[in-house]
Amino acid sequence: QGRILEKTGLCSQISFGRYVRQGRKLGVDPKLFIHDLQFNKVPVRVYQPKATSDGRRRGIIFFHGGGWVFGSLDTYEKVCRYISRESESVVVSVQYRLAPEHKYPAAYEDCLNATIYFLKNIEHYGVDPARIIVCGDSAGGNLAAAVSQTLVGRSDLPKLRAQVLIYPGLQALDFNLPSYHQNRGVPLLFRERAAFFALLYLNGDALHMQEVLDGSHIPPDMRLKYRKWVSPDNIPEKFKVRGVKPLRPTDFIAEVYETVQRFCEPNLCPLLAEDAIVQQLPESFILTCEYDVLRDDGLLYKKRLEDNGVRVTWFHLEDGFHGIISLFDYCGLSFPAGKRGLDSIVNFLKSL
Repeated sequence: QGRILEKTGLCSQISFGRYVRQGRKLGVDPKLFIHDLQFNKVPVRVYQPKATSDGRRRGIIFFHGGGWVFGSLDTYEKVCRYISRESESVVVSVQYRLAPEHKYPAAYEDCLNATIYFLKNIEHYGVDPARIIVCGDSAGGNLAAAVSQTLVGRSDLPKLRAQVLIYPGLQALDFNLPSYHQNRGVPLLFRERAAFFALLYLNGDALHMQEVLDGSHIPPDMRLKYRKWVSPDNIPEKFKVRGVKPLRPTDFIAEVYETVQRFCEPNLCPLLAEDAIVQQLPESFILTCEYDVLRDDGLLYKKRLEDNGVRVTWFHLEDGFHGIISLFDYCGLSFPAGKRGLDSIVNFLKSL
């Protein structure tokens, strides 16, 4: 499948997708100072409110979505401006390297390095070291969760105050959770695309996509080991009302596992982190959408955090679909649910 896509111009497909999503250059913002900088060689855009502040401000590090393949500082310009203005916070938007040109762990390393740089240099930005938050949507939510887990043991850096995960993708073990079936054909993220993006990020190609969708890429003993965390049993019954059919188990294919075994690394699939790490995570905000294949990833992580004593604020958009936040005020499009979602994030940030 990957080969076919390459032959039919996967590269041109991706270039076209990037072009379509690139976003427009916006004019000056009367309320914000906006600067393009580099943190540890990673390009970032810093948004700072112009209004004077009594004390130091919150600092938010933002990782954009786009399946690790799409997205840029410009794509998320309106979202970042809105968050910075409305929550009166300094926002740092990170331009991490994209797949398939740059495979895992490139995006993760860029996000981690930019975050560490910011944590070490906050005094330059008038930011309160006790109020630094990582935030991201979709693939950016994956990166925010991974960075948050990595920084847990770092006593040499300010501790993160919170993590904000907006319909995050957090695992690639099971593409057959209820939400994957219920929403398999719902835009903006189809079930096949979710596996496709995860494979592009991991390996730079989408070979074995079908086997991964079928679930034959994970050995039975590992499936059993992770079942305590990744299982429909951990999803509240009310989310299973819409048609969910039990799947017949597929046979494990060892050579497929050889190519995707890094899916079991928590830096790639944060849902698989050990309890000892999860227990130390900061207060969390999780936004999920009903019509989203990734809904259950968010629900499973919410349960893991709560089971480990981490405080979670959960906001569920009953009428939301994947990517709705990034469509905020996009080319004249705007969905009321997207605005509600964004405002729920701003309200959470203002409570910190």
